[in-house]
Amino acid sequence: MDIELLRKDMVAAMKAKDKPRKEAISSLISAIKKVAIDEGSRDDISEELCNRVILKEMKTVKEQIDTCPDARADLKAEYQLRYDVIAEYAPKLMSAEEVKAYLQEKFADLLATKNKGQIMKTVMAELKGKADGKVINQVVASLCN
Repeated sequence: MDIELLRKDMVAAMKAKDKPRKEAISSLISAIKKVAIDEGSRDDISEELCNRVILKEMKTVKEQIDTCPDARADLKAEYQLRYDVIAEYAPKLMSAEEVKAYLQEKFADLLATKNKGQIMKTVMAELKGKADGKVINQVVASLCN
């Protein structure tokens, strides 16, 4: 995801007077800028950094939805709208089947060791931002058994 596209979409939401969408995109841009500054790449924000922050924000909002009490339907709806907006910009993640095929192709020798810790360490470095950590963990656990 390119930060310029986010900025254009935020302007479009402002022109359309779509305040909830504008706020969701604005918070996403702020989070990306903050991480970029923290990592020392203020002027040159990479696509990888944007995708990583978008996935992190999506996970945070998902946790907010899950922990929100059922009595607060208004708040839950607000979180859900924010989640849906962020999901539009999130990179497509690999499915469990794709992860399994990838691991069997690239890491067949490592999988033969059945050392889950070593496999996870190596695989997570390779698949970070391409697949959900929980999915990777489940696939590695099933392959080690």
